[in-house]
Amino acid sequence: MSELRDHLLNTPVLAIALTLAAYLAGLKAFEKLGRPSWCPPVLLASLLTAATLWLLSIDYTDYRRGAAWLILLLGPATVALGVPLYQQVHHIRALWRPILISLPPAAMLAAFYSVALAWALGASPRVLASLAPKSVTAPIAIGITEQIGGSIPLMMGGLLITGVMATTCVGFLAKRLRITDQRVLGFVLGVNGHAIGTVRAFELGPTAGAFASLGMSLTGIFTALFLPLAWRVLGV
Repeated sequence: MSELRDHLLNTPVLAIALTLAAYLAGLKAFEKLGRPSWCPPVLLASLLTAATLWLLSIDYTDYRRGAAWLILLLGPATVALGVPLYQQVHHIRALWRPILISLPPAAMLAAFYSVALAWALGASPRVLASLAPKSVTAPIAIGITEQIGGSIPLMMGGLLITGVMATTCVGFLAKRLRITDQRVLGFVLGVNGHAIGTVRAFELGPTAGAFASLGMSLTGIFTALFLPLAWRVLGV
């Protein structure tokens, strides 16, 4: 059994099969639970994957090497979000001023508060660098993390928690503040919740999904330019 496992680990078959099986199981559990915003399929799939890796004593490095083909698809999947952007371009064009005004402070705050809290609790520079890009979509966040000296596994964990918490908090606050404008909800979900928030936005409607795609894309571009520069200036 050990020899078979080692053989499969040398190919991408085991990692890809495990990932897809965990996601399908997470999706089924999500439907059974009534599609709660606080527990998206990707969270359930991540927990199932982590438990399986632990039970089978598979090192995360080996798993990540095998799942590299799936990680490679994150880029094209992100680019494909340009389709709903094009379909809703008339809405976006009408709001370009408030979008450009609100995006920079929102993206900077998303990086700042996590780093400030971790620093106050005595985190190391490597942990700080891993948490800083937590609100950016994974393909861009991986590049930023490598550039500023963080840990990709830790960053991915922060990315998952951020997406789930952003989706939950936006849904809660939108009800309390009676915000129903899909443009506002979508943009906020994209800026703060990256891909997980964008998935939730598409469940609200195509307009919310388009604005979430815009928010996620612009946040990624801005953070990729701003964060490495700020890291050098601050000398973290």
